[in-house]
Amino acid sequence: MYCEGEHNTLHRLQSEIEMCLKQTQPEKKSDSPEPLNKWIVPFERSIRFTGRESELNELQDMLFAHDQFAKAAVSGLGGVGKTQLALELLYRIKEKHYSYTAIWVHATSMESLNQGYYAIAQQLGIRDSRSKEVDFKQLVQDYLSKDSAGHRIMVYDNADNIDMGSRSRNGRAIITTRNRKVVVKLAHQNVTELSRISEGLAFRMLRNLLIQIDLIDSGLTDAKTMTAWLCHLPLAIAQAAAYVNKNGVAVADYLAVLDGQEEDILELISEEFEDVLRYYDVKNPITTTWLVSFRQIQQRDALAAEYMFFVACIDYKDFPQLLLSPGSSRKKEVDAIGTLSAYTFVSRHSEALSIDLHRLVHLTIRNWLRNEDTLVEWSCRTVARLEEVFPDHGHRNKAVWRMYLPHARYVLDSALVAKDNTNRINLEWKLALCYYSDGRFDEVETFFQEVVDFRTSMLGPEHAYTLKSMAKLALTHNAQSRFQESRTLGVKVMEIQKRVLGEEDPDTLSTMSHLAMTYSDLSQWKEAEALELQTMELRMRFLGEEHPETLVGMSNLVYLYNCQGWWGKAEGRGKRTITARKKVLNDDHPETLLSIGDLTHTYNNQGRYKKAEELLTHVVNVRVRTLGKEHPYTLSGMSNLAVSYHNQNWLDETEALQAHVVAARKTCLGPEHFSTLTSMAHLSLTYHRQGRWAGAERLGLEIIELRKKIMGPEHDHTLTSMTNLASIYLDDGQLSRAEELGLEVLAIRARVLGMDHTHSLASMEYLAATYKKQGRITETEDLKLQVAELRKMTVE
Repeated sequence: MYCEGEHNTLHRLQSEIEMCLKQTQPEKKSDSPEPLNKWIVPFERSIRFTGRESELNELQDMLFAHDQFAKAAVSGLGGVGKTQLALELLYRIKEKHYSYTAIWVHATSMESLNQGYYAIAQQLGIRDSRSKEVDFKQLVQDYLSKDSAGHRIMVYDNADNIDMGSRSRNGRAIITTRNRKVVVKLAHQNVTELSRISEGLAFRMLRNLLIQIDLIDSGLTDAKTMTAWLCHLPLAIAQAAAYVNKNGVAVADYLAVLDGQEEDILELISEEFEDVLRYYDVKNPITTTWLVSFRQIQQRDALAAEYMFFVACIDYKDFPQLLLSPGSSRKKEVDAIGTLSAYTFVSRHSEALSIDLHRLVHLTIRNWLRNEDTLVEWSCRTVARLEEVFPDHGHRNKAVWRMYLPHARYVLDSALVAKDNTNRINLEWKLALCYYSDGRFDEVETFFQEVVDFRTSMLGPEHAYTLKSMAKLALTHNAQSRFQESRTLGVKVMEIQKRVLGEEDPDTLSTMSHLAMTYSDLSQWKEAEALELQTMELRMRFLGEEHPETLVGMSNLVYLYNCQGWWGKAEGRGKRTITARKKVLNDDHPETLLSIGDLTHTYNNQGRYKKAEELLTHVVNVRVRTLGKEHPYTLSGMSNLAVSYHNQNWLDETEALQAHVVAARKTCLGPEHFSTLTSMAHLSLTYHRQGRWAGAERLGLEIIELRKKIMGPEHDHTLTSMTNLASIYLDDGQLSRAEELGLEVLAIRARVLGMDHTHSLASMEYLAATYKKQGRITETEDLKLQVAELRKMTVE
């Protein structure tokens, strides 16, 4: 049988073959014996042939381009359909009934090759063919090389390295092999490289093979998903169809197994099935098909085998060649990759110097290593190699460690390397630092915690490395908006570091600075400023004014001044910090951009909206380019840019940008994260400005409840949300509600910050506006006078 839509091409191909054969076939004479016309082919025409018309035409052109002996080869991954292609070509030629001999040789091994020649000799009736002393290969080749044997086509299926024997003018040979290096040597440029079939052909093949067609008709998406997962490999699709037919399950049930554990997937794709296109002594599963190639690689190229086993322990997609261990020479390395490529196990991305391993091959190698009891050993070796080459988390190495991250994560997630393995712990530490730089805080926590547990056990709770990892864990809690936990752990680490390492130690100073920012996030600004100033003094004394760590402290102080509304101090120190960071780092360094962002916050609060917008547009563009659209720092820049839009009354642009930030932060940080709530609050303010009172009020109430839950009822952000909601009530005419919230906020701020604090004075001004709208003129004027007197007494 042949697939749909191939008839026109078939007739054209047959006509071309007829013309070629007429050119090479000697003129028949009436008194000459009939030419030999044997059909020694072990298979019937395949329902699995999937219409590879271009490859068929290419193969035919190679064979019949001239009237001399010709060889053509088909190479490709085991299970890709090489045998079916060669078989289909023979059947198409046969349909014209030309006098020729078609002979098929199973050439996987020397044993199968010799057995094949013995069977051919018997079928051809060659004299002395039953004598065991005869070289049947030579006997058959001598017999077929004579002109009296007529035209012949030999197919050497699954050939590794065979001697083609003698040639004759009327001879043609087709070689199929998994090893491209073999066919290049045998057939030179006459090689057809067979890749996986297209999605459409894969779907048609599955449809032809399934007994219950309604399983596809009712689930086209499932069927296409299944063939895609099987990499559009004909043998894998045939095996899957046999499983579905045998068990009477739906395609969706097959997919459910594929979504399960690795062991279940391997069991599924390793199951044997009946297949008329497989040799009697060959097991059917595609996984078994590849084992022959694995063993050949292991025997012939030790470095290629090492690379194959290494790659089986990391992610199969896009792994950099730099991860592979160096060979004894550059040529050995190139040859090893070439060997894996020749078997079509890997494909190379020349520009990126990275490689993909075939997904099913990846699973099969892992299974082979597991059966050989060496998967754990190779996983440990892989972790050791990754730990050796993994760069530090610095900004300059970002492009490299981002490429390495998924591969390190894969081998760690496989749970095959013990958690007390030193190389594993060191690799986890490097991964965690990179994840933190990328803003992937939930992933960070697990790794830092494992490092803390290991170092506490092996080095002790007060060792410098243990304390360093504990400090990073505290910093992670802060990034997750778990401020109380961060403060508790940070204080504990700082106290031990001061006692064990000394107050001037860089690690101690780093912990102090991080703890100061945690105090700030808890609205404990006096404690935060005092600790940061202490850290700054020590850093300037021991490290100097322009040391990157000193600049971190300066940046933190700018942030603290902004939080407390001290715009003059924030602007002056902010500009100095930006200048220093541009000099020490560069204009687009993440920390430089962070300082620019702090300055734009100051500008927005000073009413310099256009200047803030210009700087923030630059910050966002650079962060999108260097960090990505969904990175927390990028989203922070977008959020601040939306504030500038809001301040300039560009409400449509503001709403669109804020809605994007809210959705992205909910996805990457979570719906209750500190930053997510900030962007929700900004969106509520925009609804307010647009006059959408109901939407603004609903969102405002949600934010207040979440902030009380996460940060507490006295946190500055909670009080700000309450003030914003009070403003909504005021503009919506709900004056009693507005007054009630305004008094509550003022009472808390006066108690926590004092009456003369900037935020307390702002609350008094808001309350005065409420009184004015209520017509309480005397109370309004008294409150305004009180604010003016307190401001005169306040020195920034």
